[in-house]
Amino acid sequence: MLDFIVNPIAGGKGGKRIARALEKIKLKLAESNADYALHYTERPRHATELTRSLIAGGATDIVVAGGDGTLHEVINGFSDFDKVALGILPCGTGNDFADSLGIPRDPLKALDEILCGSPVYTDFMQMPTVRGLNIIGMGVDVEVLKRYAACKRKTRFTYTACLIKTLMHLKMTEFEAEYNGEKKSYRSFIACIANGRQYGGGIPICPKADPFDGMLDFVAVKEVRGLKLIAAFLKLKQGKVLTLPQAFHDNTREVKIFPQGNYTVNVDGELYENIPFEIKIVSDTLRVYKKKN
Repeated sequence: MLDFIVNPIAGGKGGKRIARALEKIKLKLAESNADYALHYTERPRHATELTRSLIAGGATDIVVAGGDGTLHEVINGFSDFDKVALGILPCGTGNDFADSLGIPRDPLKALDEILCGSPVYTDFMQMPTVRGLNIIGMGVDVEVLKRYAACKRKTRFTYTACLIKTLMHLKMTEFEAEYNGEKKSYRSFIACIANGRQYGGGIPICPKADPFDGMLDFVAVKEVRGLKLIAAFLKLKQGKVLTLPQAFHDNTREVKIFPQGNYTVNVDGELYENIPFEIKIVSDTLRVYKKKN
């Protein structure tokens, strides 16, 4: 039994995009004689509630039809990992974690991953109060998300425009990071812990990240000003941010961040205020449907 959690407004255009995708998906499910049910989200955090309820009722396969935000809500409702597998149909404005997994953006091809594939162990990030799948960070990405949230139209172009505006009025983030037995101080405009490779609808913040390697990727870029900031932005867009001389990159299984003062954390595009900024990688627990390469 496939239980689909559907965000009816995923992908923008007033829900028309996902509605068209769902018609094709339902036809394919009928052709495959698949047993399924559709459950529609109605409000923020509803996907978390639906996931908890479905798993408590004996669900074995939860399929997300939405973007990274819906996926984030679902993973935070997950339990009984040994009995329940996750499927992903990328239908959102940004489908960054699905891209990192190699899941096709075409919902019908993604459905084949579920109907014809097998669930494989996929890493996720565990904080004391919330889980993350893709990117957890602070600094410029948080300010971009705050600007983006105020925009009426949400597209990849809008996100990039918000990023440029944020860079023009950039404030550095000061923090200490403790990992691999060391504690270091940073003054940075980017600080993130990555499980997936990209965020913001395709911005490759950490191309080296691998959600199957059992490791976190810690990335920080020290203070950059003036024309060097423009160069850093271009490197970021090109997936070459780690080549900057100001960039730090390391692998670890857990990390603690100690920001100065009050702070906001971006977890998969969702903002959390002053939560404990401690992250551990969790492997061999979450199973996600994916065809073998």
